[in-house]
Amino acid sequence: MRAEFAHEQAQAYLRQRNRFAVLAGVLGLTTLVSLGAAVTRDEQVVLVPITAERITVSSGGIDAPYLELVTRDTALMLLNRAPESLDYWMANILKLADPAAHGRLKAELVRIVEEQRGSDISQAFVIAEMHVDPKALTSTVTGTLKTFVGAQVIASQRRSFRFRWSKRGLSVALAGFEQLPTDKEEPGQ
Repeated sequence: MRAEFAHEQAQAYLRQRNRFAVLAGVLGLTTLVSLGAAVTRDEQVVLVPITAERITVSSGGIDAPYLELVTRDTALMLLNRAPESLDYWMANILKLADPAAHGRLKAELVRIVEEQRGSDISQAFVIAEMHVDPKALTSTVTGTLKTFVGAQVIASQRRSFRFRWSKRGLSVALAGFEQLPTDKEEPGQ
């Protein structure tokens, strides 16, 4: 009887050992497949085909060339608009907005949309110079702002705009913008 009991115990331990061996084999195979997938996975690099400079964004700060490219693209998107594309224009600017400034920026953009919707007034901006300050996360763009009614230019003025940025992790977001007074204008006009 002791022999039968010992034999049953040995068989139970043997079945348990075999289950653990199968489990270890499955885990080992899963590990090998995971490592193989990780090693052969394609790396992703964001390429900016419009610049020959090396651009980096790190947790330590933002490179001036990167801030310049972000400012350039945002300024051109923000300052070139026509009544036919106002909804697209506003939606894409809000995609760049810092969540903390989203409501304030949306209010400013809605005001512009309400003024321009239904009119024939368009504007175009040609950048002449730009200054960026990566430490203060600000940039200033100066150029010619042309206003059109239909196809006719009704105004062409040299204007400067300041952009404020915020940084969260590795992303840069628009925190605000303003038109700067010209030499002929006093602040508050």
